[in-house]
Amino acid sequence: MHSGVHQAIATVWRLESARTVAVVARMVRDLGVAEELAQDALVSALEHWPKDGIPQNPAAWLMTTAKHRALDHLRHRQMADLRHQEIGADLQALEAFTVPDFVDALDVARQDDIGDDLLRLIFTACHPVLGKDARVALTLKLLGGLTTFEIARAFLVPEATIAQRIVRAKRILREAGVPFEVPRGDALAERLASVLEVVYLVSNEGYTATSGGDWMRPELCNEALRLARMLAGLAPDEAEVHGLLALLEIQASRTAARTDAQGDPVLLGEQDRSRWDRLLIRRGLAALARAQALAPNAGPYQLQAAIAACHARAPVPADTDWAHMAGLYAQLMRVAPSPVVELNRAVAVSMAQGPAAGLAVIDGLHQEKALQRYQWLHSVRADFLARLGRKAEARESFERAAALADNAREKALLLARAQTMED
Repeated sequence: MHSGVHQAIATVWRLESARTVAVVARMVRDLGVAEELAQDALVSALEHWPKDGIPQNPAAWLMTTAKHRALDHLRHRQMADLRHQEIGADLQALEAFTVPDFVDALDVARQDDIGDDLLRLIFTACHPVLGKDARVALTLKLLGGLTTFEIARAFLVPEATIAQRIVRAKRILREAGVPFEVPRGDALAERLASVLEVVYLVSNEGYTATSGGDWMRPELCNEALRLARMLAGLAPDEAEVHGLLALLEIQASRTAARTDAQGDPVLLGEQDRSRWDRLLIRRGLAALARAQALAPNAGPYQLQAAIAACHARAPVPADTDWAHMAGLYAQLMRVAPSPVVELNRAVAVSMAQGPAAGLAVIDGLHQEKALQRYQWLHSVRADFLARLGRKAEARESFERAAALADNAREKALLLARAQTMED
């Protein structure tokens, strides 16, 4: 009976949880507590909306409820320890800010680009008091609302490892009294690399969802792109900021073409390129040019943007400069080596030199432990085998890839490809 309401709540939570946590974190100065209070607001929605109906502005309702929970929390803290005068000052200021007929806290946050609560949240979670892996994992959890399982898949590490990192990171930030702010000067540069990595990984999860029933999570792509644009304004002379922005603009340009009418995946080589957003491509190419002017010796985001630009500049797949792309991947391997980069290089090599050449590259990756359960290793290998006419082996690899896929659309795609390998 209430399935529609529960679905609405789930949708609002997925879209607004990060902003809610960010606003509450600014109020209570504790990320762990902020998450708990935001979750309390979610529970309240689950209790009231099925009985009272979905409010006219669900996002504002959720935000207002979370803010009231935060004020209650501050009152209790003040009463528990009157010596904490700073808490009393925070409470007075926050009560002055909060009004009964609160309209939409999201619009208030968006009026201040540099002071955006989401940006504060990212830089707080990326404080150097934390290790790099902990910074990225915590911010992915807080910003994108990703589960520990999804983050673990992004890192190619066990889920328990990610859970431990997140719990430990919250405790360290709380004990260190890390301020909830956007840093300036040297402190900004110090934390920027981790912030860029977070935005990049959030975009990746949105571009191809790790699990669930949808091929993409567009809201994550949009959030990552918004943050990348903000970062470009915050650090205009940083080449890698513009490199990341260029990559995300170009990737976003393909959104409309990446699924068919049923929501099923359409792979890059089969997409209708007339549906690519030319404005986003122009923005991406302009950001790439800015990055190249700032740093001719390209970093990893600039190189990935240059790879994406090879696709964007080709009116049809046959016009893609695969040899140049393979060279860009080789550069990327030198700058930021990883088995996933090498896997992508194998694809470019196969297109430039043939599937046998690509297979030779990929066969060297089978001993990489991190890729053993990575479905795209087996999928790419299956594609090479199919192009070589080795259909039985290709079918086996596609089926192996499908067995490892947690995304329903992805699994269906891989199984369908396996079926086409039947003699």
